Amino acid sequence: MGRGRVQLKRIENKINRQVTFSKRRSGLLKKAHEISVLCDAEVGLIVFSTKGKLFEYATDSCMERLLERYERYSFAEKQLVPTDHTSPGSWTLENAKLKARLEVLQRNEKLYVGEDLESLNMKELQNLEHQLASALKHIRSRKNQLMHESISVLQKQDRALQEQNNQLSKKVKEREKEVEQQNQWDQQNHEINSSTFVLPQQLDSPHLGEASQNTNVVDNGEVEGGNSSQQQGAANNTVMPQWMVRHLNG
Repeated sequence: MGRGRVQLKRIENKINRQVTFSKRRSGLLKKAHEISVLCDAEVGLIVFSTKGKLFEYATDSCMERLLERYERYSFAEKQLVPTDHTSPGSWTLENAKLKARLEVLQRNEKLYVGEDLESLNMKELQNLEHQLASALKHIRSRKNQLMHESISVLQKQDRALQEQNNQLSKKVKEREKEVEQQNQWDQQNHEINSSTFVLPQQLDSPHLGEASQNTNVVDNGEVEGGNSSQQQGAANNTVMPQWMVRHLNG
């Protein structure tokens, strides 16, 4: 006898229900993968167990991209067909979407930090590894870019400081040269002033005074001698008349 048709109702036996869920879940995920490969379709499957455990399948293991595409498509449909956002049904649907998206993001966050990896198969683990490697590559690229930019900025600052240092050194050398020239000028002026001070001292020395006195004495002697000789000559040359001699004698 062949298998009978299964009656679609809740399985009361907990163990049978868990076994059936495991088998049907594996078959559903397998069928989703098959339709994705055979028909080149993008498939996104999300399943939550009675305990709240998440099972999902996404083409190329990119559930976020599928959800974003679904949201864009739903938003476009809503724009074409106006709906009443004030109705409780629309708010309930929107709340369910946000909760589902939040759970997916939380689960991916745990996967990215290495948690809850037991539910992933080999392909999902490889895809996760590829995503992390790609993210790490982008992080290192950005880090190297920032490092190169920082190095270039430091090199510019170094060149600016070297230029300032060269300018300061040039100014210091010019100042030292000016000070040296000023010292030379002061020394020359000091020597000139010293020579002008020595000449009056030589003129005022006692030897020069004695020489001048002797010269004056000699000159005065000559003058006096000349005067006496002139007086003697004048006396010798003076002859009194006879009448004056007789008058004097009488």
